[in-house]
Amino acid sequence: MTRLSVLIGLTVFLLSCSAEVEPPDYVLVIHGGAGIILPENVSAEKEKAICTALQDALVAGEGILRKGGSAVDAVVASLTVLEDSPHFNAGKGAVFNAAGENELDASIMNGFDLNAGAVAGVQGIANPIQLARAVMDQSPHVLLSGEGATAWAMEQGFDTVSADYFYTDRRWQQLLKRQSAEKHGTVGAVALDKFGHLAAGTSTGGRTNKHWGRVGDSPIIGAGTYANDENCAISATGHGEYFIRGVLAHDIAARYEYLGEDVRTAARNVIHDDLTLMGGTGGVIVLDSKGNHAMIFNTPGMYRAFIDSRGQQEISLYAD
Repeated sequence: MTRLSVLIGLTVFLLSCSAEVEPPDYVLVIHGGAGIILPENVSAEKEKAICTALQDALVAGEGILRKGGSAVDAVVASLTVLEDSPHFNAGKGAVFNAAGENELDASIMNGFDLNAGAVAGVQGIANPIQLARAVMDQSPHVLLSGEGATAWAMEQGFDTVSADYFYTDRRWQQLLKRQSAEKHGTVGAVALDKFGHLAAGTSTGGRTNKHWGRVGDSPIIGAGTYANDENCAISATGHGEYFIRGVLAHDIAARYEYLGEDVRTAARNVIHDDLTLMGGTGGVIVLDSKGNHAMIFNTPGMYRAFIDSRGQQEISLYAD
């Protein structure tokens, strides 16, 4: 097993050319960010820890889907695991802004009814994806930001955590050295449940040394997150300003629906053509209601994984 592509539990099915492949009952795809992810820059110990966290996130979400739970519940469960890990730029492992603080963004969208919820620039919330879910389910709004979002969270009974909760020495050293090259870390998930419904969610701490108040694409519906049962579900990671300018998540869904492109073709056209030509870097995970998925990026690597009801599973870190 090489470190160029860490594959865990991959099941290979040998099918005759004439046989039709039955679509899976459910699928879960997750990412942990795209960026300068190279084998020589990742220790064996860190690689193992990242793969374990991705595996734990798959287990949390797949368990819900297997029991007939909703795609939305599966997305929240998977992202909560990743937010609780210090290895990703979301929740516990969020980067610091220029003021030495953590400002967190997250969003979620239900492909069944196009309902969505998002938060931006929140502080003291351990799991922003859960707060975004609450905004979707318990408020008339789509996006709450800053102190207003945090105050609303407390009104809803969310516990807050101190700033020390988000401190990791690696992220602090990144800030001190003003290192913004390590861009990977944003987490995302897309899921298809047994009822044929899609959902997508994304969570991030943003960019190291960002100006306080900066909001990227992760909480912007259509830019970093999108889901529609009529086409597909998308979660993005990368240079958020470009994803916002190109409304890239929605653009993938539009290419799928109006041009008839499959998920891989639509994602490749948007990431390798549109995003690259704009000068941006990043990646996406995409899933349609037939269970077809794609994990596309224009960087040296992207933490990514998927699992489906047929027992197929993959965890990969680097470019193939």
